[in-house]
Amino acid sequence: MIRNCTLLGGGIEIDLDAIARNWRALDTVAADALTGAVLKADAYGTGIKAVSRTLFKAGARFFFVATPDEGLSLKAAVPQAHVFVLDGLLPRTARDYAEHGLMPVLAALEQLEEWLQYCLSVGRAEPAALHFDTGFNRVGFRMSEAEQVADALKRSGFEPQMIMSHLACADQPQHEMTRKQYGLFQGLRNHFPNIPASLANSAGLMASKDYHFQMVRPGIAVYGGRAINGRPNPMAPVIRMEVPVLQTKSARIGETVGYGASYRLRRDSRLAIIAMGYADGLFRSLSGVPGQKGGAVAIGGQIAPIVGRVSMDMTAVDITDIEAPVGAGDTVEVLGETIGIDDVAEAAGTIGYEILTQFNGRFPRRYVNVPDGIEVD
Repeated sequence: MIRNCTLLGGGIEIDLDAIARNWRALDTVAADALTGAVLKADAYGTGIKAVSRTLFKAGARFFFVATPDEGLSLKAAVPQAHVFVLDGLLPRTARDYAEHGLMPVLAALEQLEEWLQYCLSVGRAEPAALHFDTGFNRVGFRMSEAEQVADALKRSGFEPQMIMSHLACADQPQHEMTRKQYGLFQGLRNHFPNIPASLANSAGLMASKDYHFQMVRPGIAVYGGRAINGRPNPMAPVIRMEVPVLQTKSARIGETVGYGASYRLRRDSRLAIIAMGYADGLFRSLSGVPGQKGGAVAIGGQIAPIVGRVSMDMTAVDITDIEAPVGAGDTVEVLGETIGIDDVAEAAGTIGYEILTQFNGRFPRRYVNVPDGIEVD
């Protein structure tokens, strides 16, 4: 059934109850470990305020963001939340982090020194975490610095809330890198024997309890994305996106569609021009042109492939085989029950993370299945 478009012309629906159910399911798998939640990039594009409130009500108490600004937004929504900032401590900002209740994930000796000096100056140990690089080569103390870090902690009397690292290949369960990082992390813990540890992202949480330690940090799985390649995705979808049809038209075999005239029709066709393009997050790599798999939309549960290049504001889809009548003002599903996040990602040659964080553009976002008492401003 084709649903009529709203006055605003389609939109994005986010199912907060599905997000809560996904988190609770992951919390069950984590068993004895604490289950945090990663809310980077505006909660993976779903809205940090509404999602943080929903997850806090579901039982989450520890949250991870990328930047201090994201942390401030989260604390404004949920003042009781414990918020770790994954980007670490920016120079000369220790006081700002502490006064706003943000916990930096310290990743370099100079960051640790600044934090310890600040704690000494105020006469109290402000909470922070330590991030060690076990082979990812992003932010993090080098493994060779572990003893130096441990000595600095011992001299100061400061005990971090947690030591952590990040898995590079947990989405590929048999990859040797994961076991290598696990071994290095186990060795690292000998330097910090009484400090809680965290290693697992969504994939690590789902792959093995060996990676759970004292806290797990799921991200993509909370938002319904596939965490482990080659396995069925057990998570509930949380996002639905529909956009309106602007016009339908008939076209003849041999005619071309879109910029560059790169797609030539192989039959007489019916086309629908939808009000979405790469400015709205519909990747240009979803174009239906030779040499690319091409993306699709769904109409009444049936697939309508993209034909021609995705342009800035509009995209053509082939509705020749769609059984239901389609006209201007009807909506098509870009994401939903028929086309999932990972379906779009595969067609675009990317990952579900990128899909979730790119759908912004001109379409309004609204929440459905909102838990009682949750404000979604």
